Amino acid sequence: MEMELKTERTALVVIDMQKAFCADDGSLAVAGIDISNLAGAAAPCRQLLDSARQAGVPVIFTRYVYRADYADGGVVIRYLLPQLKDVNSLAEGTEDIEIIDLLAPVEGEFVIDKNRPSAFYATNIEPILNGLDVDSLVVCGVTTNVCVETTVRDASQRDYKVFVVKDATGEIEQLRFDGAIAGMAWMFARIVDVEDVLAVWGEGNK
Repeated sequence: MEMELKTERTALVVIDMQKAFCADDGSLAVAGIDISNLAGAAAPCRQLLDSARQAGVPVIFTRYVYRADYADGGVVIRYLLPQLKDVNSLAEGTEDIEIIDLLAPVEGEFVIDKNRPSAFYATNIEPILNGLDVDSLVVCGVTTNVCVETTVRDASQRDYKVFVVKDATGEIEQLRFDGAIAGMAWMFARIVDVEDVLAVWGEGNK
């Protein structure tokens, strides 16, 4: 039996569409990383956002945020990517952590801060989803191989029906994008396109 994409009991989860990842003056771009594939997810995410708002689908944004002193940075900051500190990446209180203007949350939408890739790790997303009586998630954002995939795996293991919008996610390297999509498709989610979602929710302000 195939999972059905629907409007009822569904939430749109927009993963980490922040200035750090998607803006030319964000910390990744400043560090010399090509963010074109990440920034390219913005317009498709906006299509989903418009459609969700029109259809009455709840919207949840996540933001990757570290303390200003990086005391909560863990293994990533200490050992794997210490260079993030050099560009003040994702530090609390900076513009770097803010959602890009194109996707700015509106009143009544949820913004969840996290300091690990998964939106389910040490956050209040589950109580919110339970309060909304949600059993299905439509997921978009960045990066496909890290925060999107980690969140999707955690959601699936909690028995949410997950739909990953392939053309509304972005990864720095194509190889990691392809691997993440293939991995999620195998066991954790149904992979869809923006047009698939708009066909169910309506086209919003497209």
